[in-house]
Amino acid sequence: MTHHTHRRQFLQTTAALGTGFWVAGLSRAEESRSPNDKLNIGIIGVGGRGASNTGGVASENIAALCDVDARRLDAAAEKFPQAKTYVDWRKLVEQKDLDAVVVSSTDHTHAPASVWAMNRGLSVYCEKPVAHSVYEARVVQDKYNANKGKLATQMGTQIHATDNYRRVVELVQGGAIGTVREAHVWCNRVGPTPARPTDEPPCPPELNWDLWLGPAPYRPYHSRYLPGCMTWEQHWDWGNGCLGDMGSHLIDLPFWALGLRDPIRVEAEGDPRSDESYPNWLVARWEHPAIGDRAAVTLKWYDGVKRPPSPPGHDLEKWGIGVLFIGDKGQLLADYGRRVLLPEDQYKDYQSPEQTIPPSAGHYQEWINGAKTGSPTLCNFDYSGKLIENNMLGVVAFRVNQKLDWDATSLKARNCPEADAFIQREYRQGWVLDG
Repeated sequence: MTHHTHRRQFLQTTAALGTGFWVAGLSRAEESRSPNDKLNIGIIGVGGRGASNTGGVASENIAALCDVDARRLDAAAEKFPQAKTYVDWRKLVEQKDLDAVVVSSTDHTHAPASVWAMNRGLSVYCEKPVAHSVYEARVVQDKYNANKGKLATQMGTQIHATDNYRRVVELVQGGAIGTVREAHVWCNRVGPTPARPTDEPPCPPELNWDLWLGPAPYRPYHSRYLPGCMTWEQHWDWGNGCLGDMGSHLIDLPFWALGLRDPIRVEAEGDPRSDESYPNWLVARWEHPAIGDRAAVTLKWYDGVKRPPSPPGHDLEKWGIGVLFIGDKGQLLADYGRRVLLPEDQYKDYQSPEQTIPPSAGHYQEWINGAKTGSPTLCNFDYSGKLIENNMLGVVAFRVNQKLDWDATSLKARNCPEADAFIQREYRQGWVLDG
């Protein structure tokens, strides 16, 4: 039996039975747990979202840390002095005592780090989006499904665990607004559309630029890329702008509520159109077919200054983000914390359906529990990989400037061979997705 099989069986047993073992310094909630029933977790990317995600799993044993920035790595090592440190995540996933990893690096390294970890029997929590391309998203799904029941996965769509999203899903699935055939999603984020810098300043000694680039095409270092995700993610080499980022959170709600999977047609427009970076605004449209009792659904995304038409009495310009479900009996307007049934007069005496989706143990705790006991995670890589695949198809349609007739089985746009280059991006020499 492998180390990971032994560890998984041990963690399942101790999580189920408890130990009655006391260790000084533990909280009351932890007093009945042996130190050995904690997951040994490796952290890939320790700054920014990585610091937040590390905090979310800090109840476990942080056994390894990795970052391409020595300053961030040293700061994290001060907090977790017992952890081994790495600059290259490909070395971290080889650490034999690990049970799981948290991937919080840049978007273009999410999929390879996650796939390499799953290949080594490690449970994976990955910051959104779990992939940088349609092909990567499919490989992540397939790799998880091949290991289903052996490891736990979760994409960092923390809002999925909140009460409001659950109640919206119950309203839609309970028929509160009738049959839904349209859903509109928007985000008012306006990112820069940067040109590539022409000067080549020296790279600071604490940053390993080659490892930061990873599988992406080689580009000379420039400080303008790195202040935060709102800079590097605007470049196609490393991100997919607002749709790639915020679409993970916002499209999650209609995807969940309507049980969406593979679209059959996708189109997008935006301005400006550039081979370098994401536009100031983008509008994408997906056609999802009828499946079982669910009607065909048109899903539409708007960002920057674009919005769907406002329903009577509600100015969507005042909703910076949101989702509008349109049913044949009414409408449902929601964001992270609000939900409104429309028209309000029609629903003033409406009794919400019985709650069928139980409260979450917490987005991180759900994954931790899954890694220890095999309990389900709602944002596992089958669900979240399919969500990101959908979103990345919107990017592909924009970049080729053509409506795609999509064949999900073959990962091909039947009418657009030019899309192939964007569906599966070429990796830089020395890097592989499935390692």
